[in-house]
Amino acid sequence: MIQNILYLLLGLSMIIFGANFLTDGSASLAKRFKIPELIVGLTIIAIGTSAPELVVSILASSQGSSDIAIGNVVGSNIFNILVVIGLTATLKNIRLSRNNIKKDIFFTFIASIIFAVTLSLNKIFGIDMPEKISRVSGVVFLMIYFGFIISTIFFALKKRNKKTDVSDNEIYIKRHSIAMICLLIFGGLLGLVYGGDMFLNSAKAIAHKLGVKDSIIAITLMAGGTSFPELAACFVAAKKGKTQMALGNVIGSNVANIFLVLGTSAVVSPLYIGTITTIDISMVVISSLLLFISAFTFKHGRVDRAEGLIYITLYISYITYLILHQ
Repeated sequence: MIQNILYLLLGLSMIIFGANFLTDGSASLAKRFKIPELIVGLTIIAIGTSAPELVVSILASSQGSSDIAIGNVVGSNIFNILVVIGLTATLKNIRLSRNNIKKDIFFTFIASIIFAVTLSLNKIFGIDMPEKISRVSGVVFLMIYFGFIISTIFFALKKRNKKTDVSDNEIYIKRHSIAMICLLIFGGLLGLVYGGDMFLNSAKAIAHKLGVKDSIIAITLMAGGTSFPELAACFVAAKKGKTQMALGNVIGSNVANIFLVLGTSAVVSPLYIGTITTIDISMVVISSLLLFISAFTFKHGRVDRAEGLIYITLYISYITYLILHQ
């Protein structure tokens, strides 16, 4: 067991560093081709944020472990909102008033509904077949995601041309040599693939030794691990009083998790719902709904300390339910 935990942590470290190296190298390569930093931030950096979930879910899908592929996304999206945003709000009230963040929150809520409906289509139409995300649904998810990215770039460029504040999307990109760029990209890919495989197999081994379902390990341990960088980033941002960009990445990650991660995984192999329950799927919608209410109600769009505690309490209650009913 101890060996499996060590391999799990090593695999997670390789995934996180691999994602950072790949993102850094790709962004630097884009800069050499004179691609605007605004577009790099909205594409390469945004997708890089979900790279750990993407690699783990694709590997799980290719190995026929649909519960882990779906559970990783379910757990990550719930963790991002209830824990990352919840804990950050206990340190400092979070403003959700900027238009770009509100747009992402709205789209996250819509994405969670589309996700829930997709997995419930057979029940809705009375079809006696296992619920799944088919390859066709996966392609549709990918089309929605890239449509979302293109529209985001279009409106961001439009705002910049009007000389409005787009500082949330402007990023600093290091300029590396060609040799360093190749090393970062190649090393990042190796870290993601080998780290992802080690992380996935170790998590499965831990689940089997503990006698728990793969989906529960995916929703809790694996999701918490792959979302840890977002939690750390938001904590640092909160202490500096700059939560907008960090939160934008977290919220954008939830959209990418559903449409990019699940879409790609479903194209690799159809994802059957297995032991993922209605409660799990409902929690994705409920957590997105809570954030939606916080952003669009009369409170001028913020998550305060009291709401942060509610978010955390809800997450603890959900995890307790999973453990007691597994």
